[in-house]
Amino acid sequence: MIPKYDTIGIGYNTTRKADPYLTEKIIQHLQPHTEGTYLEIGCGTGNYTIALQEKGFHLIGIDPSVEMLSKAQERNKDITWQQGKAESLELQDNSIDGIFGFLTIHHWSDMQRGFREISRVLKPNGKVVLFTSTPEQMRGYWLNHYFPNMLEASINQMPSLGYINESMLYANIALTATDTYAIHEELEDNFLYCGKVKPELYFFEEIRNGISSFSSLAHTNEVEQGLIHLAADIYSDTFDRVTKKYNNENDDYLFVIAQKN
Repeated sequence: MIPKYDTIGIGYNTTRKADPYLTEKIIQHLQPHTEGTYLEIGCGTGNYTIALQEKGFHLIGIDPSVEMLSKAQERNKDITWQQGKAESLELQDNSIDGIFGFLTIHHWSDMQRGFREISRVLKPNGKVVLFTSTPEQMRGYWLNHYFPNMLEASINQMPSLGYINESMLYANIALTATDTYAIHEELEDNFLYCGKVKPELYFFEEIRNGISSFSSLAHTNEVEQGLIHLAADIYSDTFDRVTKKYNNENDDYLFVIAQKN
């Protein structure tokens, strides 16, 4: 079977790139220094790995997808790219100053093992920064109205903050802070809820193809019918009434910030 992101990776960079605001948020929470070595887990085609490297930091990018890594290598040969996953990091003990992951934690097959590996390769007091979305946040997406089965499958993938915290504690990693993120109109990275304030984005097939929920969890018929419904609601101004039902007090995404004890 072809891995999910080997398929997505074929056209990934046409719609996905490092968002400047989120890049600065990663740096703010990771607090990297130019003498250190930092790892992105689930780096994909290297968007955020390269963004941090261009700020003057030393990066390693790890991803299970050969297709994604080949594109990353083409884009930047100064970064060390390795095939691998959170649960099996082929890196030395206490060799990494900080680790971050961007919308990747829900793809880990064994979260406790993943955090044990992270703890193993992190130096003492090394930071972990994970950008994710909780099930509670995702239930506030108006996408639930138009693509209910897809969103249910997506929500079922997402670990709760409580489970993330519990898994980290087993690995001697302590949660130190969280920081919520609400979709900005200027967002440049077209991940799942990119169309929160720009619903027309979902009508572009290339954007849907770069989102794992649409490309791997959705049924063709539901997507087709959902897009027809969405278009009709936008045209008739019903869309505003729908979205008001989904106002999310917890914002849309979450930075989880932690530190190895």
